Amino acid sequence: MKQLSIAFTLAGCLLFSAVTFAQKKSQNDPDKKEWQQLFNGKDLKDWMPKIRGYALNDNFGNTFRVANGMMQVGYEKYDEFKERFGHIFYKEPFSYYIIAVEYRFISDQAKGGPNWATRNSGIMLHSPHPNTMGKDQDFPISIEMQLLGGLGKGPRTTANLCTPGTNVEMDGKLFTPHCLNSKSKTFDGEQWVRVDVEVHGGEWIKHFVNGELVLQYDKPQMGGGNVSGHDPKILENGKLLTEGYISLQSESHPVEFRKVELLNLCGCMDAKATNFKSYYVKADNTKCKYAKKK
Repeated sequence: MKQLSIAFTLAGCLLFSAVTFAQKKSQNDPDKKEWQQLFNGKDLKDWMPKIRGYALNDNFGNTFRVANGMMQVGYEKYDEFKERFGHIFYKEPFSYYIIAVEYRFISDQAKGGPNWATRNSGIMLHSPHPNTMGKDQDFPISIEMQLLGGLGKGPRTTANLCTPGTNVEMDGKLFTPHCLNSKSKTFDGEQWVRVDVEVHGGEWIKHFVNGELVLQYDKPQMGGGNVSGHDPKILENGKLLTEGYISLQSESHPVEFRKVELLNLCGCMDAKATNFKSYYVKADNTKCKYAKKK
C-alpha cells in the first residue's frame, strides 16, 4: 500500500507540473514581440502578383516564384523586359507596423531593362487594394522604400524614398521630388541586407538598414506624378495615407527575398487583457481578449 501511495503521489506531482507548465506557456508575455511571417518559405500563398499589361494574379513568365526557401524574382521567360514592371502584394492591409525584409540582388538584369533599374527593387507601402490598379498601370500609388545594390563603382545608397503618386512632408514642409537618398552604406555584390520600415499610419515613417536609422519623413499622402495607367479617381491629391497594402517589386533585375516579416504595432492596449502588448502604439481594443472569470 505504501508503494502504491508513493506512486500516486509521484503521478500527482507530475500532473501538477505538467498543468503548471502549460499554464505558464499559455500566459501572455506583454514584452515578447510576435513577428508575423508573411512569406512561409514554401509557396506564394497569401500573395497576389500584378504585372503591367496583365490582370491581377496573372504571374506572367513565372516572374515571382519560390525556390530553395526564398521568394525569387526572375525573367528567364521574358524575351525583353518591355517595361513590364511587377509587384506582388500581401493579402491584407496594415496601418501601424514594422515590415522587415532580407534581400539580395543576383545575376544580370533582364534584356531591355532600363539603366536606372539595374540592381533595383523596392518595398511599396500604403497602397490601395491591387484590384484598383489599371491593367497597364506601371506602379501602385504608394510610398516606396527603394532597394538598390552597389554597382562596384562608388556609393549607391539603399532604403531610399521614392513616391509614385505620392508626396511626404519633411521638416514641416511638403516634399515633392520623386526620390530622396538615405544615408545608408553601399552594398556591392550578392550580400544579404536586412531593411526595416517602421510605419505609424499617416504620422511618420522611418527606414532602417541592418538596424541603423537612415531616413525619416512625415505625413505620407497622395499627390504628384511618377505613376501612369491608373484610375484618376483613385489618386486624390492631399489625401493622407493612413493604411494600405504592402508589395515587393519586380523592376527587371533578379532579386531574392529570404525573409518577409511584420510586427503589428496596432492591437489591444488594455493591460488587463490576456493579449495586451507593451510595444503597441495604436489601440484597437476590439481585439482584446480576457480571461474567463471563475
